Amino acid sequence: MIKLDYTNVLSETIGNEGLDLAQKFNEYAPKIQEIITNLNMNKDKPGTFLQWMNLGYNEETVWYVKEFASMVENRFDNVLVLGIGGSALGAKALSEALLRPYWNLLDKEKRDNFPRIFFLDNIDPDEINSLLDIIDLRKTLVNVITKSGSSAETMSQFMILKDRLYSLLGDDYRKNIVATTDKQAGVLRQLANEEGYKTFVVPDDVAGRYSVFSAVGLVPLALVGIDIDEIIRGIKIMDLGLKNTDINKNIAAQNALIHYLMDREKNKFISVLMPYSARLKYICDWYSELWAESLGKKLDLSGNVINNNPTPLKAVGVSDQHCLLQLFNEGKNDKLVTFINVDEFSTTLDIPNIFEYTNLNYLSGKTINRLMEAQINSMKVSLCDYQKPNVTIHLPKINEYYLAQLFYMLEMQTAIAAQLYNIDAFNQPAVEQAKNYLYALMGRVGYEESALELDKKINSKALNI
Repeated sequence: MIKLDYTNVLSETIGNEGLDLAQKFNEYAPKIQEIITNLNMNKDKPGTFLQWMNLGYNEETVWYVKEFASMVENRFDNVLVLGIGGSALGAKALSEALLRPYWNLLDKEKRDNFPRIFFLDNIDPDEINSLLDIIDLRKTLVNVITKSGSSAETMSQFMILKDRLYSLLGDDYRKNIVATTDKQAGVLRQLANEEGYKTFVVPDDVAGRYSVFSAVGLVPLALVGIDIDEIIRGIKIMDLGLKNTDINKNIAAQNALIHYLMDREKNKFISVLMPYSARLKYICDWYSELWAESLGKKLDLSGNVINNNPTPLKAVGVSDQHCLLQLFNEGKNDKLVTFINVDEFSTTLDIPNIFEYTNLNYLSGKTINRLMEAQINSMKVSLCDYQKPNVTIHLPKINEYYLAQLFYMLEMQTAIAAQLYNIDAFNQPAVEQAKNYLYALMGRVGYEESALELDKKINSKALNI
């Protein structure tokens, strides 16, 4: 299994900025036991939004996804995923990590005849037009993902793609579309039923940011040959470990408590996720939504105004080591860095033994792998010298099994942290407010009064818009 090293948050390591975790683990042991017990007791109850804890056991979905991937094998050159936020970030992060680097630039033989994969998770017109200029839509499978079917960003993209596919293929365009949406409700479900698209279900009681192990993530991953059976195996083994109510044996509970205590007792509210692997960079995007949307809440469960402020920050080693280390070390001590260390890379790269008569000779004959290891270790020691706390998640290697463990561990860590903060991890009222404003500005029926009110605000000098 993946491992958590919290040595560098201990008071004996970084002094007054650290924690006496032996004492804190003992103090919070009953609370952690209660939280883990309640999460597992309530995961099957409707309305708790804990169904994500069961996704690793949904064998029927896995079977249908694999069957569909087999049916369309060798039929398409491209997979195009339309989605935003949790509908795209998980699959994007996992595909970037698990496929060979520069996958879309490889020829078909080097991709084992699997298609290229693209994600449109923004509505930048230049990006969309540029992508549509370089892919052949006739050989592209479009996976549109939105549970509600009302996401303006995703559905506007879909309207463009559907129109172009119909122009190219006529009634056969349906064969190039697979929709992942609500089982019964919403406009995308209605369209799929009326026009005959292949569909998969976004499960009830699963917030988008926790949906990566449902059909939302599994469909695009399976289409490009990623082993979703190994993903499921990784989830199950991690779920088994995280059912342990003893905080000394539960890494999600440990890291949740460390983040909570660093925030509340040490004023370190910025959670930096910093993998030392270019392949893992999009995990930071997925984590940012998970952490920010789950924990950034105005009210606690008792209705008290708390304006909870745990803030994620993305960084990738070693690139951002040169960009951010100055700030991390000499800036305000308000950050907790979580490193992801890959213990064994898929390849090795030797540094040639040249320039031996220069001051570069210390590199000669070594490997890039060793240099990467030295970089992350130097970063950790440097932070400790400045009394800056950091923890390290050890990933034995980058594969489906271990990445599934990592994702599930971070999901559980977030759910436990929310309970420590006494907030609802699964709602997002401020996001819904912004969506309603969008509908009003775009002229959606039923939002006319809001549109008038917004027009006043937008034209107000006070807003300076």
